[in-house]
Amino acid sequence: MSIELKKANEYEKAEQEKIPVEEKPAFHVAAPVGWINDPNGFSWYQGQIHLFYQYHPYTTEWGPMHWGHSVSDDMIHWKNMPSVLAPDQEYDKRGCFSGSAVEKDGKHVLIYTGVSNVQMENGSIQERQNQCIAYGDGEIYVKSPQNPVITGDMLPADCSKIDFRDPKVWKKGENYYLIVGNKNSEQKGQVVLFSSKNLEKWKFETVLAENSTGQIGTMWECPDFFELDGTHFLICSPQNMKAQKYEFHNGNNSVYFAGKYNETEHTFQKEAPKSLDYGLDFYAPQTTKLPDGRRILIAWMKSWDACVIPDGQKWQGMMTLPRELRYMNGRLYQNPVEELKQYRKNPCCLKDQEISGTVQFDEVRGRMLDLTVEIENGQFDEFCLELAHNMEYTTTYTYNRKKQIMEVDRTCCGVTKDVICRRIWKVTEGKETLKLRFILDRQSIELFVNDGEQVVTTAICTPMEADEIVFSCDGKAKVNVEKYEIVV
Repeated sequence: MSIELKKANEYEKAEQEKIPVEEKPAFHVAAPVGWINDPNGFSWYQGQIHLFYQYHPYTTEWGPMHWGHSVSDDMIHWKNMPSVLAPDQEYDKRGCFSGSAVEKDGKHVLIYTGVSNVQMENGSIQERQNQCIAYGDGEIYVKSPQNPVITGDMLPADCSKIDFRDPKVWKKGENYYLIVGNKNSEQKGQVVLFSSKNLEKWKFETVLAENSTGQIGTMWECPDFFELDGTHFLICSPQNMKAQKYEFHNGNNSVYFAGKYNETEHTFQKEAPKSLDYGLDFYAPQTTKLPDGRRILIAWMKSWDACVIPDGQKWQGMMTLPRELRYMNGRLYQNPVEELKQYRKNPCCLKDQEISGTVQFDEVRGRMLDLTVEIENGQFDEFCLELAHNMEYTTTYTYNRKKQIMEVDRTCCGVTKDVICRRIWKVTEGKETLKLRFILDRQSIELFVNDGEQVVTTAICTPMEADEIVFSCDGKAKVNVEKYEIVV
């Protein structure tokens, strides 16, 4: 173990013990101490789910990237493990950036981006991003002496060697494949494909997909590629996007392309991009396939442009609840993993409740909940739900029936900085009822609309005593309410 990794492990072990357990999410992965961002190496290995993540233990801001590590038997209850990678080699001394994992010959293999500097002929310094591997047993990982195994010199001439990061690996037959986020000479985002027989010697295959219209941001970070329900999907997180009405928002987005993949020619005919999440805090999603066949997605529950933490908090960054993916009716549906149901307690069901004006139900409150509200298509213009509410705090979800739009507003959730707090999205028209399933943890609200047709992820920083739920309507509406407490 290197000095740098040993130092990180000792620091996180000592410092995370100083953070009260009740300050952290109950069933979401959060930073042990310091900062986390992108999920990495999300994979099944030796009977457990492993999740690694970009990690800087020493401050609550982005810094030299390590890989933190958590494991779970059921994707709900997570155990923090010691960090596995630190920037301790010449080829990664500026950071161990994002990547993925695969099993080979019983070993768990991490594939990540090592960042370093090179001196150019004119004396200037340039950054380089290359792909590296480490072999492990689920706890201890050793970097390969062959690193870096993929370098920018293996790319075509019009591909960036500076923006070349976030490998996602998979095995098909006897071959391994991986895609990497990249830019071309016109500064447009693209994804490049490589192949290998042994994970250490790689061959460039092709540019699998590119931002041909120039509208889907610049650099395509954290790409993922997989087959689901007979269709192939490319997921990526484009930077520097402009808003396109309700489908995309400004800044850092996460999108998916459905399409057809020719495995022989390595061509991907992609459809138009669609948003993966319509909320305020969702980036860098990564998927894995479980032994039972389910495709599971997890993402960083934060935005690069927002800082939604209380002053003095010693950790920053959470992951979303893992979500099962299905492809139906031309949309990628996301729903909480079934394992969450094992932790649901104290059910409460209310049927055909009329909402007119402002209404609260004594039995419908709490901050660690699985809450479903079905709103019938009644005589009203606006219907509003306020969660994590009291006289001082609230996070509001407003449904405009005539315009068929919804809005989330966390302005009064406790934020003390000038961050984005409102977002509007279009809901599917022609439905007799609007079904809203909210998963609340201590610092987050994830909304699944119409059985996962849309998802809206929002981080909050509201004190736990704000646990009321308020219903309001400017006309008359009937609702069905199903509430469970989540006890982990």
